[in-house]
Amino acid sequence: MAIRQITVFVENKQGSLVLVTDTLAKHNVNIRALSIAETEDFGILRMIVNEEEIAEKTLKDEGYLIKVTEVVGVKIGDEPGRLSAALGVLAKAGINMEYLYAFMTRTEKHAYVVLRVENNEAAECALKEAGFKIVTDADVDKL
Repeated sequence: MAIRQITVFVENKQGSLVLVTDTLAKHNVNIRALSIAETEDFGILRMIVNEEEIAEKTLKDEGYLIKVTEVVGVKIGDEPGRLSAALGVLAKAGINMEYLYAFMTRTEKHAYVVLRVENNEAAECALKEAGFKIVTDADVDKL
């Protein structure tokens, strides 16, 4: 089951990111994972949050341009080679990965990784068959 990622297009100027994070904080939305890519004029903020619907509505109401995308979350052992093993499963299954970033977690024994792939269902199936646990929205809520 894919999890929902919010992408926010933010003007690339001082204080812009604070406005987004303050807006979410005021509505009790907790950011669980994030990635920022920048261009000269805009930044692309990708987030996994605990209250996706509230975040989506709040950010839209504040005038932000956002996009919601389904992505795959996978739990991997926090040891050398485990990320490579997960990525190898996808490569072997012929699944192209567009980007990835990691979750902030409260455990030392596992890492959570967000994967944007061309086929979520196929990626989840391949990873499950290889023994990896797929992260669900319920797992995100527990973090």
